[in-house]
Amino acid sequence: MLEEVDGKPKASFKTLRVADLPDHDVLVDVAYSTVNYKDGLALTGKGRIARKLPMVCGVDLAGTVISSRSPAWKPGDRVVVNGWNLSETEWGGYIQQQRVKPEWLVRVPDTFSLAEAMAIGTAGYTAMLAVLALEHMGVRPIGPEVLVTGAAGGVGSIAVSVLAKLGYRVVASTGRAETHDYLKSLGAHAIIARTALTDKGGPLQQERWGGAIDSVGGQTLANVVAQTARHGAVAVCGLAGGSDLPASVFPFILRGVSLVGIDSVQAPAVRRQEAWKRLASDLDKAKLDAMTTIEPLSKIFELADAIVRGQVRGRTVIDVRK
Repeated sequence: MLEEVDGKPKASFKTLRVADLPDHDVLVDVAYSTVNYKDGLALTGKGRIARKLPMVCGVDLAGTVISSRSPAWKPGDRVVVNGWNLSETEWGGYIQQQRVKPEWLVRVPDTFSLAEAMAIGTAGYTAMLAVLALEHMGVRPIGPEVLVTGAAGGVGSIAVSVLAKLGYRVVASTGRAETHDYLKSLGAHAIIARTALTDKGGPLQQERWGGAIDSVGGQTLANVVAQTARHGAVAVCGLAGGSDLPASVFPFILRGVSLVGIDSVQAPAVRRQEAWKRLASDLDKAKLDAMTTIEPLSKIFELADAIVRGQVRGRTVIDVRK
């Protein structure tokens, strides 16, 4: 739990009762959560994520409904929660039971176990929203290569895997040479160094990408936009490299490039359901397993520090019972 200590938020383990939980309509027996970049920032104190204290962290949870005051859900339903300001203004998933609002819940597809649902988590669900956005903007496998930045991270790993299965020629951008074989195993047909996109470039550069999924932001995103081919699209869903965008309007008005923001936190139910339906059909479960590790909640502080340092590859599932 994150609490204020000497004027600063400090995280520690704490025992809570069911009576201490928020007064929401659905009580969930939580089986798993995950470690996302936002979780790392919150637990290490390197980013002010929680806007209310005390706060149970964890932006994801997957589990089974224990009881419900809502007719939409019944005991035994397998559910997942992504976003909805968990770990920011609402208590999150690093706990064995949690009360949540019924509109936050999405039914876990039968094809996935609860552990696999959390291996996907916010990162995979965000990646699928980004893929859907590229499709909506007309980006097709028959066009130029598609770029994924931050490719060895959670969003990037699942984006690479899904796009490759759909037939796109995926180029993965990463700063970690040791992940090259891993990314190729997910379906990347080529890899470029992170540094190829970090230096300031011209407002219009050689057209290369039919589309892109960017979780980095900053100068990287500016270069990606400048290199996107005519009528291509870039789905942006992160800011690991910075929140600024030192770009020009030229790609947008001279090439018709589209920049599409991905809001995974407040996305409506219909979009969430579509994303999970597509994940069930378009995500290779063998590749999901290959990119996933399961760790106990007892290691959460160590894992939070590692993800902020960029030392986590793929997806890390947290078993909240250990």
